[in-house]
Amino acid sequence: MYYLFDGSYTGYLTCVFESFAQKEHGAVPLTTDDFREGLFRESRQIVSQPEKAGRVYRGLQKKLGSSGALDFFRAFLSEDRRAWRSSFRIIRRVFDEGAEILSDYGDDDVLYFAQTLKKVSRERHRMKAFIRFQKSSDGLFLAVIEPDFNVLPLISDFFRKRYADQPWLIFDVKRAYGLLYDTRSVSEVRLTSEEREALSSPGTVVSLDENDAHFQQLWKLYYKSTNIESRRNMKLHLQHVPRRYWKYLPEK
Repeated sequence: MYYLFDGSYTGYLTCVFESFAQKEHGAVPLTTDDFREGLFRESRQIVSQPEKAGRVYRGLQKKLGSSGALDFFRAFLSEDRRAWRSSFRIIRRVFDEGAEILSDYGDDDVLYFAQTLKKVSRERHRMKAFIRFQKSSDGLFLAVIEPDFNVLPLISDFFRKRYADQPWLIFDVKRAYGLLYDTRSVSEVRLTSEEREALSSPGTVVSLDENDAHFQQLWKLYYKSTNIESRRNMKLHLQHVPRRYWKYLPEK
């Protein structure tokens, strides 16, 4: 049985709740967009219900603690459908068998879940290191990113605390949404297709602060001056700073 949901984490946890309520142990969560009709493919439409999702999440917190429960949200942000299926089966087993199953790395689901968490965590750390802001003429600091995974929810608190006294917008062009901080709170923003296309080339559409170009030049000079050419190791460098991030790094 395929459970079709709206792609949100609330909808995903609602699927977990319904699989227990309907006693459909072999249920598979799938977004409505991903589903393809087939002769032998039974499906059920699952409507996101915060109260049901909340019961599942609170149950995970009781079983695993706050950090352990949050791991399933982190795995969900990978957008990896295999990770979604593995997490779904693991959640059911946590409720049926207990938290000990998460230590069983001989289980394919548990191993893939752990590997997914590692990849998402690595991308989160990279975004903290690689995000570069440009200051617009109206005082807003803008950063455009394109991470492998949907890590914006995982870095929001970091940047809110680090740049608490300045307004900023971090926009994920791959997923067409961003986080806007107005020095009081962080809110989610979504742009039209025209605005997203314009934002992908911010230098041509955003009026930059007159000092921004000078600061970028200083940063490039600093980067160049600290580079020791005789000790250059491009292979190692690419391991830490993959080439796909370069287009958003002024020093590159």
